[in-house]
Amino acid sequence: MKATETKLKGCFIIEPSVYGDSRGYFFESYNQLKFKELTGVDPLFLQDNQSSSSYGVLRGLHQQTGEFAQAKLVRVLEGKVLDVAVDVREGSETYGQYVAVELSAENKLQLFIPRGFLHGFAVLSEKATFYYKCDNLYNKESEDGVNPLDETLAIDWKIPVDKIILSDKDKVARPFNKK
Repeated sequence: MKATETKLKGCFIIEPSVYGDSRGYFFESYNQLKFKELTGVDPLFLQDNQSSSSYGVLRGLHQQTGEFAQAKLVRVLEGKVLDVAVDVREGSETYGQYVAVELSAENKLQLFIPRGFLHGFAVLSEKATFYYKCDNLYNKESEDGVNPLDETLAIDWKIPVDKIILSDKDKVARPFNKK
């Protein structure tokens, strides 16, 4: 396993060791001791989630706040997505900056997103199955979100704007510059 910190402190790209032969492949998607050794972070994951979406679906940008803030370890089981994490930690030197990483079933990369980040992803393949572990339980009252097409963030989601599919909630989410 390899962990590479992105330009956003605490946000890591995780590259698992993959072992393959004529039968297929095997990789360890999470090992608490290795993860802590490589990142210095020791999350206690409490909830696993999975979603399935088609090309053009953009989910996010979302976060849990307060006592229900969440760190996430995300990966793609089928297809390909552009995964985005935006730093919204008060006082952070990289506040308002984002990282975008292509995650796919083929490359098997994962992204660790610490608490205090907005998170979203856009489906780049015909279909994608997205899987993530969270270190805190979901709480509807603690959910916050920003419009993923906000011009201030200027995220290139790698999908033509007229092909992007947003939920009703994300269409009316607040702009980034307002809290």
